[in-house]
Amino acid sequence: MMQIPPWPPEPYILALTGVGLLIALVAWLPLALKKLPLSLPIICIAIGLILGRYAPTPTVPLPSEYPGFVERFTELVVIIALMGAGLKIDRVFSWKRWAITWRLLGPTMLLTIASVTVIGIYLLHLPLPLAILLGGVMAPTDPVLAADVQVGPPKSGEEDEVRFGLTSEAGLNDGLAFPFIHLAVALAAVGTTGAPWVGQWFLHNVLWEIAAGVGIGWLVGWLFGWITFHIPADSKLAQTGDGVIAIAATLITYGVCEMAQCYGFLGVFIAALVIRHAHRSHAFQREMHDFTEQIERIAMMAGLVLFGGALISGVLAPLGWREALAAAMILLIVRPAAGMLGLIGFRAHKSEKVTLAFFGIRGVGSFYYMAYGLNHMEAGHQNGLWALLSLVVLISILMHGLTVTPVMRSLDRFHGRNPDGAAG
Repeated sequence: MMQIPPWPPEPYILALTGVGLLIALVAWLPLALKKLPLSLPIICIAIGLILGRYAPTPTVPLPSEYPGFVERFTELVVIIALMGAGLKIDRVFSWKRWAITWRLLGPTMLLTIASVTVIGIYLLHLPLPLAILLGGVMAPTDPVLAADVQVGPPKSGEEDEVRFGLTSEAGLNDGLAFPFIHLAVALAAVGTTGAPWVGQWFLHNVLWEIAAGVGIGWLVGWLFGWITFHIPADSKLAQTGDGVIAIAATLITYGVCEMAQCYGFLGVFIAALVIRHAHRSHAFQREMHDFTEQIERIAMMAGLVLFGGALISGVLAPLGWREALAAAMILLIVRPAAGMLGLIGFRAHKSEKVTLAFFGIRGVGSFYYMAYGLNHMEAGHQNGLWALLSLVVLISILMHGLTVTPVMRSLDRFHGRNPDGAAG
């Protein structure tokens, strides 16, 4: 007699099946969603909500319960995304050609941090360290969830001013917001130890960590670029066509930066830019980018499924009207206003400026900064801060995900390009 297999199957078998489906969705969904007002992150969150509600072995993936895992997992996802973002930028670096980047990194980011800090103090009644932490958490745009507003793969020609600005901003502001996270941690430590902090923070967390991050990123990127493209032909790594070398460069750069106590996020993005320009026209650039993007998408989908599970498990439960109002202000007022102010005097069409200001997508990077900050300070309000951040990220994913396709297709038509890829 045929034995009927047990039901439900073992969690391990269910997990294998689920991972397989997740990887299949990574390959199929971007093609299916290309013309629809939907995004891959929205689908991932929906899957997480369903699994959180109906999974045979329910889990409660609340970030406040697993702060160490959240910090390390999001850290890994962000550095892979930063490598991918750097590899896809075709524009040669110069202060003038990157003028839009400096506007988004300078006045726009600083205005955002200051505004969110004020919201934290006067609306949410947070102590100064936590208000500054909130400002640093909400300031960086996300390199992981912003794929639909970024430039296309290397040499694809999909690099207008808006896409370039949003890509370069997301690549650099994840590192340049870090001094404000350290400032919050230092201020929190002063309240408990009374230790002097100004000199240590400015000399180490600002000057050293930024300069060393840029320097190490350039050095590792130059070394990988030389080994990959310029040593004798029989030994060139580019001959292998193995894009995994980009992941190796990512991990080595980040590891060396962390050992030197400087900003690894900044170092990885700089390394990617240097590798990209080591041989700008080589086909292997596309191989490295595509492999990195595939790994990034799998990790991003896994993280957003867990985020969906956290939503169904009650991560938003501590929210009150103050947090809801703060989230609306951050996404609908602070970022758009800071973006428009930062772009005053920049030569671009008004629709381009509005698009740049509007798409300040919050996501995985913000979760990393929140986890890092809270893991390095003694602080209350943790559940409330996680709830506020989760609401901001959820609204950002829905709002930006539902509008990105029509907005970017309209932008392409404005520039005389066919949004479906044919010659315009």
